Amino acid sequence: MVSSILEYLNTKPLDPSLPAHRLITQVVIVGSRIIGRSFAAAYRQAQASSQYARAQAKLNPEDRTAIRGGGASGITLQEACKILNVKPPKEGKLNPEEVVERYKRLFDANDPKKGGSFYLQSKVVRAKERLDAELGKAAERMEAEESMKEGFKPKIYKDR
Repeated sequence: MVSSILEYLNTKPLDPSLPAHRLITQVVIVGSRIIGRSFAAAYRQAQASSQYARAQAKLNPEDRTAIRGGGASGITLQEACKILNVKPPKEGKLNPEEVVERYKRLFDANDPKKGGSFYLQSKVVRAKERLDAELGKAAERMEAEESMKEGFKPKIYKDR
């Protein structure tokens, strides 16, 4: 078989475009391998991330932000509590005065005009937004519980 290939090459004149064609083919093949591997790695990483999010959602089914990564503010409740150095709310109870006091102190300490970091200041703002959202949810739950205790009294008119 090798001899037949050598015979063919010896009888036919060499085409000058043949090596360039081989080079282009090799570049395309190697490039497609690299792209294929990167897509496979990205898919594996996305699968692992979604499995982690599902596991976190199973651990805390009431906290829907574990699935979305913190909702609108982008951080979880635990991260917000760590940033502002407050205790996580137990049974929906969080001290709003303590949150505001810590927020003001950290916001002023990280003021870029005073040599602070804008990045850290924005993290403090996002943490306060997340805790405010949690306080709003707790207030809604308390209001719903109170209305259930009183009984169903629909508001038919806006002024009554």
